[in-house]
Amino acid sequence: MLQIPFEQLSADALQGLVEEFVTRDGTDYGAEETALEKKIHQVRQQLQRGEVLIVYDEDTATTGLLTREQLAESL
Repeated sequence: MLQIPFEQLSADALQGLVEEFVTRDGTDYGAEETALEKKIHQVRQQLQRGEVLIVYDEDTATTGLLTREQLAESL
């Protein structure tokens, strides 16, 4: 898997990737429902802090978001 710095994506591409991630079935934000804009903001902050990374999987030709821990487990 290749890591892609979020700064290298266009604003539209980054927005689309984050929106797809936060609206994906199975994404859990706890017992309370969280507004879409708040979820997007939270993921963007995690990207800036380096807690969440953008990765490209060459085998499946897909791009997604993983936590540092998830990436380490997949290697």
